[in-house]
Amino acid sequence: MSAVALAYAALLIFSAAMLVIGVALKIRLYLRTPAPLKIPTTPAPKTRRGVALRMAREVVFFESLFRSSKWTWLFGWTFHAALFVVLLRHVRYFQQPVWEPVVMVQAVGAYAGFAMVAGLAGLWARRWLVDRVRYISTPSDHLHLVLLLAIGASGLAMRFFNHTDIVAVKTFTLGLLRLELNPLPLDGPLLIHLALVALLMAIFPISKLMHAPGLFFSPTRNQADNAREKRHLAPWAAGLERRT
Repeated sequence: MSAVALAYAALLIFSAAMLVIGVALKIRLYLRTPAPLKIPTTPAPKTRRGVALRMAREVVFFESLFRSSKWTWLFGWTFHAALFVVLLRHVRYFQQPVWEPVVMVQAVGAYAGFAMVAGLAGLWARRWLVDRVRYISTPSDHLHLVLLLAIGASGLAMRFFNHTDIVAVKTFTLGLLRLELNPLPLDGPLLIHLALVALLMAIFPISKLMHAPGLFFSPTRNQADNAREKRHLAPWAAGLERRT
């Protein structure tokens, strides 16, 4: 067994653990953060069912972004939709047998990588070309986009230019799930791709990419506009009120 396979196995397991534990801790923090004010972004629904529908539209269609900036919505939605397809396509490396929906998406997923990279390129260009966005952009904003672009580009390089042994890659990834070490192809694009993915998993919980789960805990989105019908009290405030 090569030292490279051993190193990548350790790297990927460590990064996956950081991702799971880090996201769990962040979500725990979100759950414990009080929301003492009723601050839904208006116009807001007045019922919990309406809030659920609004949240679904936000997650699937990026409704608020569409209203604020059509070009940003176009690049952002294209990237996220393509990323979903790409991730679904990669599920096959962790399943045996592979689910039928994952099999069906393989042909489309191969080209979704181009849409993902195009969306990312548009979002990065926006950071440079729009004055107000360039002014508030930090180095981490650019580095996140560069990292995602590099992951997409290295994946496309493996698919269309420098083919790798995907059977061996699947054997390696399935082995990781069983804590077994199997050989890993020593292809440059593959090693770069896996290293970048490991880096992304490691930094995800401490980056702005946490907006993905964080959206569900935003009081501007998950609150109903029923301040006149029902008094809003944070759990900690309700406890204080009962004691007084």
